[in-house]
Amino acid sequence: MYQYTLAIHIIFVVSWMAGLFYIVRLFIYHTEANEKPEPERTILQKQFIIMESKLWNIITTPAMIIAVAAGMRMLQLNPGLLETDWMWVKLAFVAGLLIYHFICQNIISQLKRGRFWMTSTQLRLWNELATIFLVAIVFTVILKSAIDWLYGLLGLTVFAVIIMLAVKLYKRAREKQLK
Repeated sequence: MYQYTLAIHIIFVVSWMAGLFYIVRLFIYHTEANEKPEPERTILQKQFIIMESKLWNIITTPAMIIAVAAGMRMLQLNPGLLETDWMWVKLAFVAGLLIYHFICQNIISQLKRGRFWMTSTQLRLWNELATIFLVAIVFTVILKSAIDWLYGLLGLTVFAVIIMLAVKLYKRAREKQLK
């Protein structure tokens, strides 16, 4: 039973992450639609609202619920996991990912009301946070107690800085291309 639950957990984590990655890309395009002339702006924004809503309600949130439920079931089937340090580290990262999920839900709400409080560059940086959580969770699960947490944290920080620099370089290249 544990292996079947693990398979379900992995499948829906992949679906959840795909939804999180794509939703923020939609936020970026939705925000950049503000730069378009009318009526293109209004048409695009209405379409992005529909796309964001369907992605969120049909794929991302159900996948998150099933992934979390399967994870809880795995802990129920193997409660000894809660006695390991790595599992608590993983659960802390999962809690961060859940917070990220609900902040994205709030962004959907804001965009639906025409409130654009993040620039497309800020949203690109926001998008990378999900990648950082994913990398942290996967490395924690795969390496388990073999990981030296200090080196792991340092590596994660370096990875985050590299991603942030890549976003900044992309912004510069994009601005040069627009000129």
